[in-house]
Amino acid sequence: MEKIIKLSGLGCGKCKAKVEEIASQTDGIASGEVSLENSNLTIEYVSEVLVDFETLKKEIIKAGYGIVGENEENAEKETIDNENTKERNEKSNEEIKLVAETLQIEGMTCQSCVRSIEVNLAKENGVEEAVVNLTTEKLSIKFDKKVIKLSQIKKIVEGLGFKAVKINKVANDIRKENELKRKYKDLIGSLFFSGIILYIAMGSMLGAPIPEILDPNGNAINFAIFQLIFTVPVIYLNKRFYIVGFKVLFKNPNMDSLIAIGTGSAILYSLYGTLEIANGNTMMAHHLYYESAVVILALVSLGKYMEDVSKGKTSEAIKKLGDLRPKVANLVKGNEIIEVGIEDIELGDIVLVKPGEKVPVDGKIVEGKTSIDESMLTGESMPIKKSVGDKVVGGSINKNGSIKLETNATGEDTTLFHIIKLVEDAQGSKAPIARMADVISGYFVPIVIGIAVITSTLWYIAGKLNWIELNNDPSIFSLTIFIAILVIACPCSLGLATPTAIMVGTGMGAKNGILIKGGEALETTHKLDYIIFDKTGTITEGKPAVTDIIIGENSSVEEERLLQLVATLETHSEHPLGESIVEDAKNKEIKILKVDNFNSITGMGIEGKVEDVKIYIGNEKLMGSKGIEISDKDKSNIDRLANSGKTPMLVSIDGRFSGIIAVADPVKESSKKAIENLKDMGIKVAMITGDNQKTADAIGKEIGMDIIIAEVMPEDKISKVKELQEKGYKVGMVGDGINDAPALAQANIGFGIASGTDVAMESADIVLMKSDLKDVAIAIELSRATIKNIKQNLFWAFGYNVLGIPIAGGILFLFGGPLLNPMIAGAAMAMSSVSVVSNALRLKLFKSKYV
Repeated sequence: MEKIIKLSGLGCGKCKAKVEEIASQTDGIASGEVSLENSNLTIEYVSEVLVDFETLKKEIIKAGYGIVGENEENAEKETIDNENTKERNEKSNEEIKLVAETLQIEGMTCQSCVRSIEVNLAKENGVEEAVVNLTTEKLSIKFDKKVIKLSQIKKIVEGLGFKAVKINKVANDIRKENELKRKYKDLIGSLFFSGIILYIAMGSMLGAPIPEILDPNGNAINFAIFQLIFTVPVIYLNKRFYIVGFKVLFKNPNMDSLIAIGTGSAILYSLYGTLEIANGNTMMAHHLYYESAVVILALVSLGKYMEDVSKGKTSEAIKKLGDLRPKVANLVKGNEIIEVGIEDIELGDIVLVKPGEKVPVDGKIVEGKTSIDESMLTGESMPIKKSVGDKVVGGSINKNGSIKLETNATGEDTTLFHIIKLVEDAQGSKAPIARMADVISGYFVPIVIGIAVITSTLWYIAGKLNWIELNNDPSIFSLTIFIAILVIACPCSLGLATPTAIMVGTGMGAKNGILIKGGEALETTHKLDYIIFDKTGTITEGKPAVTDIIIGENSSVEEERLLQLVATLETHSEHPLGESIVEDAKNKEIKILKVDNFNSITGMGIEGKVEDVKIYIGNEKLMGSKGIEISDKDKSNIDRLANSGKTPMLVSIDGRFSGIIAVADPVKESSKKAIENLKDMGIKVAMITGDNQKTADAIGKEIGMDIIIAEVMPEDKISKVKELQEKGYKVGMVGDGINDAPALAQANIGFGIASGTDVAMESADIVLMKSDLKDVAIAIELSRATIKNIKQNLFWAFGYNVLGIPIAGGILFLFGGPLLNPMIAGAAMAMSSVSVVSNALRLKLFKSKYV
């Protein structure tokens, strides 16, 4: 029998797992499953008499969720009036008002831009969270739509000098492509004109032939005017630095502000020098800074262009996943095969997939057999054989057979879409290690401007009062210092240090079949020093089979009858071991009978009546609790089976111990190697299971497990994780079942097995798409490599600014060294960002030694 209860207040996989746990622990309920899509709890039970629905409702409400109605098979509905439910519903309604949006931000150049947007939006009433990613140029924002509108948020962003637009992937890709082409043309123009100015200004000093008309000694005015003429197009091509830089100067100054002030000062001083030359002061021809200004603009543009190209490479993982989506499908309509757009395929449609074609939708094979290449989705290089009844994933490649699929999911519901969304969310998230850079970037530009003003002023005073002998006029010398400090400072490298590495790291994870759900998960993973594995379906295949049937010493029941009674009762159990017994009975063509008074006893077994015979099936705890005696010979058989890694299921018929059915779940081929790899990394490992201690010990010993925790109730798994955390360990939990979900959520990092339940994957921080336990070590290794890369980036970003600014400020000159030319400062600034992004791209070379 089935009953559906409508719930409210559900928000995530953890809520789902909690309610399902409550249902499974309620007497008389065989199984309970929650759908987050419609907030329905579907429960299966044998008899309404045996189920205490009122207790179930109270427990659900006690856990903080509401019951808004019920749907039974006769569609009867009723409303349950409860104050707690009302309160929960009100909270739920409040949560519904909180909207999550992602916007594309145009016009950002550095981490100061990021900080500016985040800080100003965070001040607004109704904004819960605002996170900007410089690498992806996206704003992820949560806000209360009743307090603030999306249009208001866009206006705030635009008021800061940027543009916020709704994400349209196709339009955005076209925009980025066009923008990169425009930047390339502007860069070529800037390099061409600045090259001419540099030749005019520096040619005579370097001994290069200069036309007499441009000789600074003989034709000073021509020398100045020609430079001014060629400077104008460079300023025009790089006008964005001035438009944005001066617009935000007194609100939230950024890198554009530094470039605008630095080059603007040089240009203004050069204009003053040109006027002086026109008035007869030809000596000013040797104090023009047109070439410095334009070369700085050209070099910064070169750096930004190279940075944009490099940033495009960091998101190749998503692009490759997106390219897997086919545009058309072969729809089967009767005897016709019609080629239609992928968006026209609906649930239940039959689709033909020919050899070599991409699978267009998620579905189940209804005709044919083939090999499927899922390497781009799971990282598994070998094609997998598929036949009727097997599931296939959209985006995978049909290798050699022609198959027909029944469509199970399309569009945003497909596995491929969810993978892309997970990777995009992860790449757009921030790691805790980035917080320091965020804080510093908020003060960086104002501090740099202050340092430039103070340092240049001190040099001017020192030169004017002859405290220090300068190599130039004090005004020229101090201006050089001022410009050099402004253009060498680079907040961009600070902003790019973390997100670029996270983008490449999560992309490499996806390429290897490891889906990491966020920057925080990626960072935390490298700290793990203790990994707990669930046994069934994680360490083992999760496909148990009956190996032994032993009749009890004092029982007269026949083997076939014992199997019939046990299999009949197990038809109402959701446990995989029970399913294997039912499967064995069906294979032997044994008739399944009617069950009465079925009950699941959590952590011990099941009970019920078959043909008025009372049956208990379970472990020794169950037999002991029911007062059923087990002979020494039977105990010896139980121990023998358990010591060989099999799970003995004990059977009592009408109060007498009647026999043992042993079930073995084979260990995965990768399990032993996975444990060895983790030990090699210096990580402690443990196995946790509800199975009996002897069986667990046998399996644990086979794979080299350090610690084996057996006979654990499902709800106790979470307490074991907490115990280790309280001892100071950073704990990873690997599991695949509903009963693992709370422990996965409690662990510092939860690893979900893709072949497991949806709840386990929702609760996990990392999903292992290949269901290969060796990927746990690879995920940790990738995390370590990514964090190392981020630290290198941050060290370079901080170190560059800490060393560069004093050098630009003239510290070398104090000790007899040269004064830094602003053009060299500009080149260094441009290359600092490129070096950070290039270093992050080295992660693409990541190869695990544990493959």
